[in-house]
Amino acid sequence: MASIPDNPLILIDGSSYLYRAFHAYPGTMSNGEIPTNAIYGVVNMVRSMMRQFASERIAVVFDAKGKTFRDEMYPEYKANRPSMPDELRCQIEPLHKIIKALGLPLICETGVEADDVIGTLASQASKAGMPVLISTGDKDMAQLVDDNVTLINTMTNVVMDREGVIDKFGIPPELIIDYLALMGDKVDNIPGVPGVGEKTALALLQGIGGLDELYDNLDKIAPLGFRGSKTMAKKLEDNRDNAYLSYKLATIKLDVDMPFTPESLLKETPAKDELIEMYGKMAFKSWLSELLEGGDGTVVADEKSAAGRYNAPEKAAEAISVATKIDRSQYKTVLTETEFNKWLEKLTAADEFAFDTETDSLDYMVANLVGLSFAINEGEAAYVPVAHDYLDAPEQLSRDWVLAQLKPLLENPQQGKIGQNLKYDASVLARYDIHMQGIKHDTMLASYVYNSVGGKHDMDSLALRFLQHSCISFEQIAGKGKAQITFNQIDLEQAAPYAAEDADVTLRLHNQIQSLMENEPELQKVYREIEVPLVPVLSRIERTGVLIDDMLLGAQSQEIAQRLDELELKAYEIAGEKFNLSSPKQLQTILFEKMQLPVVKKTPSGAPSTNEEVLQELALDYPLPAVILEYRGLAKLKSTYTDKLPKMINPTTGRVHTSYHQAVTATGRLSSTDPNLQNIPIRNEEGRRIRQAFVAPHGWKIMAVDYSQIELRIMAHLSGDKALLEAFQQGKDIHAATAAEILGTTIDHVTSEQRRRAKAVNFGLIYGMSAFGLAKQLGIPRGEAQHYMDTYFERYPGVMQYMEDTRSRAAEKGYVETIYGRRLHLPEIQSRNGMRRKAAERAAINAPMQGTAADIIKKAMLLVDEWIEKEGDGRVKLLMQVHDELVFEVKEEALSEIESKVQELMESAAELNVPLVAEVGHGDNWEQAH
Repeated sequence: MASIPDNPLILIDGSSYLYRAFHAYPGTMSNGEIPTNAIYGVVNMVRSMMRQFASERIAVVFDAKGKTFRDEMYPEYKANRPSMPDELRCQIEPLHKIIKALGLPLICETGVEADDVIGTLASQASKAGMPVLISTGDKDMAQLVDDNVTLINTMTNVVMDREGVIDKFGIPPELIIDYLALMGDKVDNIPGVPGVGEKTALALLQGIGGLDELYDNLDKIAPLGFRGSKTMAKKLEDNRDNAYLSYKLATIKLDVDMPFTPESLLKETPAKDELIEMYGKMAFKSWLSELLEGGDGTVVADEKSAAGRYNAPEKAAEAISVATKIDRSQYKTVLTETEFNKWLEKLTAADEFAFDTETDSLDYMVANLVGLSFAINEGEAAYVPVAHDYLDAPEQLSRDWVLAQLKPLLENPQQGKIGQNLKYDASVLARYDIHMQGIKHDTMLASYVYNSVGGKHDMDSLALRFLQHSCISFEQIAGKGKAQITFNQIDLEQAAPYAAEDADVTLRLHNQIQSLMENEPELQKVYREIEVPLVPVLSRIERTGVLIDDMLLGAQSQEIAQRLDELELKAYEIAGEKFNLSSPKQLQTILFEKMQLPVVKKTPSGAPSTNEEVLQELALDYPLPAVILEYRGLAKLKSTYTDKLPKMINPTTGRVHTSYHQAVTATGRLSSTDPNLQNIPIRNEEGRRIRQAFVAPHGWKIMAVDYSQIELRIMAHLSGDKALLEAFQQGKDIHAATAAEILGTTIDHVTSEQRRRAKAVNFGLIYGMSAFGLAKQLGIPRGEAQHYMDTYFERYPGVMQYMEDTRSRAAEKGYVETIYGRRLHLPEIQSRNGMRRKAAERAAINAPMQGTAADIIKKAMLLVDEWIEKEGDGRVKLLMQVHDELVFEVKEEALSEIESKVQELMESAAELNVPLVAEVGHGDNWEQAH
């Protein structure tokens, strides 16, 4: 590698790296509002240069908007280049801001290109004897190399001095312009000489010389003997004007008039606050953390390592406080009744306050309260320890006494509580007979409603994103892995700032996010009328839990284990050898090397894929993939449910208690974990048998109420299609009605197979299924599937119009909305990657339906819960929410009355242009209730 002189003038060709960075991370990076791949790539390159090479002088140069002198010289110059894509254009301004905030001169000169600016500065510096290092991926820049000017390609780390240019191109830097003039450039639309490629150009330049020498010695070309040499003189003569025009177009201008000199391009002190703001906005978490953990924004070259480091002061804790403008030293630790009463008085007088609990477990059913924290104003926060192991009773207040004092305040519905994931705090307090009311704001939910795909919604992530603040992490004070201790064991000196900061940051997040939503009334409505009121409802459902028949599951586990053994032996027999059915690598070897099955799809590393979709396709023609699919499905069922559920029964309640999550899915649907109730399969016998294990106690029944075809009804409402509306309004069997429309017959004449196909079309279309996908699902030729779809859209033109309108609105706005105004962002709706863009378009069509269905079931839960709390009289309990279904435990003698009431409430949860239908069933277990 060529040596690089110390302290060179570094000139970074920002425009060269802009497109390369953009394509290096296609569509894979976004802050939830704009793509950030090009910003990240260019800034990463700039930082890399600063880490590798110590220099006082550095500049980043970009092309300016508008035409240049080359366009005047040759109007077709760069005419072949497509215009800059919108998903790159939107990244230019924030990229420039970050570069300036790094303290680097940024140059954009109108009328010329970045190459010309770099060429002028490099030429001036070289004449003054100053070493120059140009960072670029543009081969044209090789013409600038001389004894003082060196090129580096940061993408490949290749350095080119004069000898490097000769090694790469076969000619010295002085002939690079001639080389480009002869060959031309399709990308820049430089004409060149037809028939002259790389080998011919080198033969001409090495054999005779540059353009002037060639035209002075046309008679000496034929004897050079390269392929086509005999006719080359005539080609050159016929294209003399083009050759010299190309020479001018390829020549980098060395005399641009601009207010910069090499000596003036000095690095300045980085604007740390601006970097913090920009890195936060762009969701560049690692760079942001470097700053928040004490860095001053200066990237330092490290001779021993290319990694380099940020300058960090010795006292990181002090630096964090300064950087984030949060002074943790002002937080109070409340250890006496006098201090506590002062805080209680302030809390009681406040209209609302931020609140958080500290516990010894994440499981709300067993978590013990260790302490509580409060914040009234930003920066004014306190921690009340009540159960730290190492503190004697006189050193901390009694938990029972503190909770007794707080109970009236926490149960006061008029006093607003602000929290981060308040459902957990409410559930913990319920263990101490405190039923929290006045849940007014939840920052996790506010962030989620503001932008569900804008990043994670945990407090640490939100603090980085909205406040550019790095919170004390739990691992910092509790340790990691097996060595991690629980909160009750943490020293008060560390526990108190951590806990008080939780309350303080929660209050700050609340203020920040609410200000962002101030002018978004629809989002505010979803947040205030759906998400926040649902918090106590979900807390109650979780704590109620559901009874599980562990004996039934144990028997099923044994049966599945036996079936797995049988499938294993069957697989060995088909494969002709033993192998690990759970190993993708061994399965690849068996399927694609030994058995030579066709490779349907490859993994990112290039290996044949063995995912479920691939196996399903192969299973249509080959027996082993079908065996593997059955084995995988049963093994997952066994490990996830039949083995695991009995171990999850709470010893105190005798029930299983799931956790519902409001801020996970993009569309507004609830998800659940430990156990995941949303993914129990219902289309096979084994899955249905698991539902049989969800049972009612003696004297009670399980009641399930499920919305019928809710997403299709929402499609009818949104599209306004007359035929679809009419079918639902008249109570027709929608799949039979669709089949009749497509086939041009009456419902009475529709066969079960025709109805099945129509059902696949109905549901397939709302999920963006293609004719290929429909053909695959139904096992029919693609042409026949296309005919089904074409005929469907002829009969339901409103659906087609809705889809087209939705796609265009999504592309214009970057999001779609539910009926209630929930916003569903689609960061890749304008992606250059066709597959990603198509996926975003499919999501754009389905998300309003799935999101509206989620809103409706949540509104139904609120109505039902309100009725249960007021008039249920202990006769009914809401146990579970699974997709479009609510599951209850109901006293047998009240079953008829409650079925009728819940059905009525659920059907009144929304007003659509078609009836909302809820279907009710009951039985001794969940499966019977369907």
